[in-house]
Amino acid sequence: MNRYPRDMTGYAGRPPDANWPGGARIAVQIVLNYEEGGENNILHGDAASEAFLSEIVGAAPWPGQRHWNMESIYEYGARAGFWRLHGLLKHLPVTVYGVATALARAPEQVAAMKGAGWEIASHGLKWIEYKDFAEAEERAHMEEAIRLHTEVTGTRPRGWYTGRSSVNTVRLAAEEGGFAYVADTYDDDLPHWKRFGSHDQLIVPYTLDANDMRFAVAAGFGAPREFESYLTDAFDMLHAEGAAGSPKMLSIGLHCRLVGRPARALALKRALDHMAAHEGVWFATRLQIAEHWAATHPAPAGPRPSEMDLATFTAEFGGIYEHSPWIAERAHALELGPTHDTATGIHSALTRIFRSSSQAERLGVLHAHPDLAGKLAAAKRLTPESTAEQASAGLDALTDDERATFTGLNADYTAKFGFPFIIAVRDNTKDTILEAFLRRLGNDAETEFAEACRQVERIAELRLKEKMGP
Repeated sequence: MNRYPRDMTGYAGRPPDANWPGGARIAVQIVLNYEEGGENNILHGDAASEAFLSEIVGAAPWPGQRHWNMESIYEYGARAGFWRLHGLLKHLPVTVYGVATALARAPEQVAAMKGAGWEIASHGLKWIEYKDFAEAEERAHMEEAIRLHTEVTGTRPRGWYTGRSSVNTVRLAAEEGGFAYVADTYDDDLPHWKRFGSHDQLIVPYTLDANDMRFAVAAGFGAPREFESYLTDAFDMLHAEGAAGSPKMLSIGLHCRLVGRPARALALKRALDHMAAHEGVWFATRLQIAEHWAATHPAPAGPRPSEMDLATFTAEFGGIYEHSPWIAERAHALELGPTHDTATGIHSALTRIFRSSSQAERLGVLHAHPDLAGKLAAAKRLTPESTAEQASAGLDALTDDERATFTGLNADYTAKFGFPFIIAVRDNTKDTILEAFLRRLGNDAETEFAEACRQVERIAELRLKEKMGP
């Protein structure tokens, strides 16, 4: 099957109600990345020094050498930055993304994390790039990260975030099977489910924008107040959306060696004070959010259209275009994916086939539609879809005069255009259907063929929405 794995639709502007505890308007989730001691360093068996996310402008790896300045910047994060942030945040729920080898080199910090009741999630075995790792090697690193994390903290991690990930990372974490959530995406303001084979994995997206890493990149924050302003603006926007009935989640990403510096820490404090002053704010760990979401919005059950084989797909959608299963058969061969697992997505695929088919084929679809209130309806030989549609406008309960009127209009229309009158009945009433009948009888053949095709597409759309939801 020709399948495209990326989901470009998400909640399609109709996110579920997060139903945060206490009716909160926003969930604020603070992540403290603990990477110091897990970064690239020849002392750690790596080929070169670290070059990412530091105060050194234009830093580059030093192959085969230690980088004393880089090391000391990371050491600041462990020796000073962590403790400043611990003092600032210890009264709040926080999730630590802990690199396993860094945690193993930080017994005092781990004790402080546990003392504050923080969640310690896994940030991988080492804070290095995994984009070029073989799948088996990355899986081995993941397994060792879990083992070492459990050994150091006393419990296995329930959350996973690699950060410097490969295209395989999320799938490997899902296949491991023990994570309540995976955070290696930046694709939404709410958690969502992603399916890998028969396993549904909850994704709790992370952030690179409300993140102090932007102090260490060229297009990032300069003065601390820029960071403060960004966090408060993000909070205000999401809080307002929550007040309007669409609660979201704000992720905030922190690093000990970056925001742990005094001026930046003060900016962070001001931003958090601003948030805490509002009503309806739920500060939570990522694990709390994941457990709430799984209980409130469990993974969708049943097969998804993009995963169906041809026979199943045709059986499910072959009747959407009246008596024309060939449309579903051809649509199955398109580049389908998660974005087609909605009524709108399937309608797009089916309608592409209908629009690109020959005029003779489209005419065949028109001929497949029954007359309104015609002989097939009287004989109860309509498809279930057509029966329900005609009943929705009262066409199954006409008076003798009304039936005679419809019969005459059907005959006049078919004599002129050569196919039955087609209209999306669920969009209309008996009176508006009669008005459209009379009006469209005045069209020329080309105009009416196009209008009939549009109505067929609309009927298909309404059938899909009734079948699959909006």
